[in-house]
Amino acid sequence: MKFGTKVIHAGIHPDPQTGAVMTPIYQTSTYAQEAPGKHKGYEYARTQNPTRSVLEANLAALENGTHGICFSSGLAAMDAVMRLLNPGDEIIASNDLYGGSYRQITKVHERYGIKGHFVDMTDPANVQKSLNENTKIVWIETPTNPMLSIVDIQAVCALVKGSGALVCVDNTFASPYLQTPLDLGADLVLHSATKYLGGHSDVVMGAVVVKDEKLAESIYFLQNAVGAVPGPQDCFLVLRGIKTLHLRVQRACENAAKIAAFLLGHPKVGKVYWPGFENHPNHAIAKSQMRGFGAMVSFDLANDSLEEANRILSSTHLFTLAESLGGVESLIGHPASMTHASIPKSERLKVGLTDSLIRLSVGVEDVDDLLADLQKAI
Repeated sequence: MKFGTKVIHAGIHPDPQTGAVMTPIYQTSTYAQEAPGKHKGYEYARTQNPTRSVLEANLAALENGTHGICFSSGLAAMDAVMRLLNPGDEIIASNDLYGGSYRQITKVHERYGIKGHFVDMTDPANVQKSLNENTKIVWIETPTNPMLSIVDIQAVCALVKGSGALVCVDNTFASPYLQTPLDLGADLVLHSATKYLGGHSDVVMGAVVVKDEKLAESIYFLQNAVGAVPGPQDCFLVLRGIKTLHLRVQRACENAAKIAAFLLGHPKVGKVYWPGFENHPNHAIAKSQMRGFGAMVSFDLANDSLEEANRILSSTHLFTLAESLGGVESLIGHPASMTHASIPKSERLKVGLTDSLIRLSVGVEDVDDLLADLQKAI
């Protein structure tokens, strides 16, 4: 089954009770049992919900995994993965990653004896340098947020294999339409389903996909024991959004390519970060492991002026100044003060995240209108 068919049919069947083509919203907290312990597969809605079950099956199919496990947010999904660790364990993570992920490692789990190492994963040798007997998770973001660097998933997985560490790939920026990390050797794939999977800026949710039964059991246990589960309405919305995932991401990628080219030629723009450029340092890897270069574009200004960046951020009309990404509408943001404010400035600057850096989440509007909006604002 090809991807465009999977998003509509994989794991999804007409409702057995009514024949409803769209998965119903099972808005219930509990389920009637015929006798103690004798039920129809559902006992309590924190543990199971039919709407959530369909979404989890669909997500597993999209990532070429066997089990999808949904959570109330992307960070709740990350927390479940982090809870696989014990005091004294270590995690190696990208030095350019979402500020919330950095915050969770350094401000939440380090308090419980988990040590984090943040390295430039664009060179797998840097992972090798930090890998030791205490390493239990290698956390990859690719493309990275917000610098759009690319990590060679297959190379890192090959390096880590046999060490006893798990490789988890945050696939939020790419979506399964562009990249399937499990096929490249990863053990876990994580999504903020709030973004491209939902695609309409109307739901907050996270998900983990695996293809190992024992690992799936561990994550399911944490999903139920900790209880950070999404409601059925949210699951329905993400299922609805996924049906057009391939159409939305394809259009957004086409728009992003034109916008990146426009920015590259603008005299007021400094560096433009987008892996589709042939001179991008990781372009060849992106081309080999992705089916497109994504719809996220970052750029900074030639004069590196925070004042000028703020003026641009407040001057667009079609690009909405807001956090998040991956919706049908285009968004513009300032990572240093918004999504990555929790990362110390000294650490941000090490990866090139300047105060004038602007991040675009390119949507599916008419690209000529988007270009005109940026032209006027800049």
